[in-house]
Amino acid sequence: MIVDVNAYLGHFAFRRLRYNTAASLLTLMDAKRIDKAIVSSAAAITYRNAQAGNEELTQDVRGHNDRLIPFAVINPFYAGWRDDLKICHEEFGMTGLRLYPKWHNYELSSSCCRELVEAATERDMVISIPIRVEDNRQRSWLLNVPDIPLEEIVELVKKHPKARFILLNGIGYTGCPLGRKDNGLPSNYAIGLSRLSAVLRDELGQLITNLGAGRVMFGTGMPFKYPDPAFVKMDVLDASDADKEKIYSQNARDWLRL
Repeated sequence: MIVDVNAYLGHFAFRRLRYNTAASLLTLMDAKRIDKAIVSSAAAITYRNAQAGNEELTQDVRGHNDRLIPFAVINPFYAGWRDDLKICHEEFGMTGLRLYPKWHNYELSSSCCRELVEAATERDMVISIPIRVEDNRQRSWLLNVPDIPLEEIVELVKKHPKARFILLNGIGYTGCPLGRKDNGLPSNYAIGLSRLSAVLRDELGQLITNLGAGRVMFGTGMPFKYPDPAFVKMDVLDASDADKEKIYSQNARDWLRL
C-alpha cells in the first residue's frame, strides 16, 4: 500500500493546477499506484475565508472517502476559526488540518495558533504544516511569502508534546534540532520526503539514521508537483524493505488511525 500525506485539490490563485479535482487526482493516483492520499484545499490557502475551501473540498471528495482523506485548512487569525474547526471535525469528518501561518498573517508562536493546536490535539487531529507552498522562483510578483523558519517549528513541537505534527515541503532538517539524533525534542512530529535529497546530501537517509524510519512519510506534493520524483527517491534510498514499507504507508496509517 502507498499513502501520500502531501496532496491537494482545488484551484490555486496564482497558478493553474492539473489533476486538481477528486476524479482527476484519482486517475493520477491509479497511474502511480497510490492507494490513499491526504488532501486539503489549495484554494483555502489564498481565500480570505479558508472555510469556503474546506466546504468545496468536502463536496469534491464525497464518495471517495475510501481513498481521499480530507484535511481542513484553518486560519486561527480568523475570528470564526473555532466554529470552522468544529464543523470540519464533527460534520465533515476531517481527521487533521493544515496550517499556513505565513500566508494567513500569524506566527506559530502567537496565542491564537497555540490555542488552535491545543483544540486540534484535544480532538485527536493531526496537524500538518507545509514549510512552503511553491518554489519561490515560481511565485507571483504580487506577493512575497517566505518559508517557515525551522526554528519556529522547533519551538512549536516543544510547547505541544501531545500534538502530532507532519512537516511538509521542507529541507535542511539535519541542520537544526529537528533532524538530529538525541535532540531532546518530543517524538511528536514526522517529516514528509517531498523536498528531501536522496542522493547528493542524502538528507532522507540521514533522517532515517537519526530519527528512525518511523518518523518519515511518503508524500508527492501533487498537483503542485509531479509525483515521479518522490518515487525515484524511494527507489534509490538505501533502506530495507521493512523501512520502505513504513515510509510508504505504515507510518501514515498509524498516525491517522487507519
